[in-house]
Amino acid sequence: MMAGARRSARTRGKSDPIDALAVARAALRESGLPVARLDGPAREVKLLGDYRENLIRERTAIQNRLRWRLHELAPGFDPPAGSLNRLVILGRIDKLLEADHGVVATLARAEVTRIHHLTAEANRLQAEIATRVAVIAPSLLGLPGCGALTAAKLVGETADITRFHSRDAYAMWTGAAPIPVWSANTQRFRLNRGGNRQTNAALHRIAITQIRIHPDAQHLIAKHLAAGKTKTEALRILKRRLADVVYRTMLNDTQTRAA
Repeated sequence: MMAGARRSARTRGKSDPIDALAVARAALRESGLPVARLDGPAREVKLLGDYRENLIRERTAIQNRLRWRLHELAPGFDPPAGSLNRLVILGRIDKLLEADHGVVATLARAEVTRIHHLTAEANRLQAEIATRVAVIAPSLLGLPGCGALTAAKLVGETADITRFHSRDAYAMWTGAAPIPVWSANTQRFRLNRGGNRQTNAALHRIAITQIRIHPDAQHLIAKHLAAGKTKTEALRILKRRLADVVYRTMLNDTQTRAA
């Protein structure tokens, strides 16, 4: 909305005053805009989740460096992908390097220790997040394919589900609602690349899991595939349905907690 207001303005360029004016014009033009309220338990869950993601990114960077050091120190030792946070694999690396006192081996041992610490901290945070989400959105955890971390992402990014006046508004905000691109008498829709991408990714994780384990989701995908839809199109339809389910579930949890 700000981009549209800037394009229609007489001023050119981008600065704080121009942005402020664009925000004001967009707000005056669009009535009834939702107001995000991220405070209380939902904000705490988001802060914990964001901090855990930072730890995971830091651990991944260290694991990449460690893997390259192992190429130099032990060319024949190639741990499987995604295994450098397992205690068994890290223990084998320590044993492999215990006789080497060079600088590269010393750095590798320090990285193994750091991976241990980051993994323990991430696991502790995950347990705390699961406990908090079970209080804030217990019904969301009952949704097939929605684990504690995914539920925490949905709760933290949504910032008060009651700010959305309908399930359609929520689906558009998540980027799960397709965008119409009709031309003459041809009606079609294209992928919505806008919306909150973190929430969209959470819905995608739920959809992928449900396709694997949930009969209703499998039936929905099979029905649309039989109707001539591609697998990608069928997945988008499932995500749109899931956006409605998540909206109703979070709204019910919020109303129950308020009561």
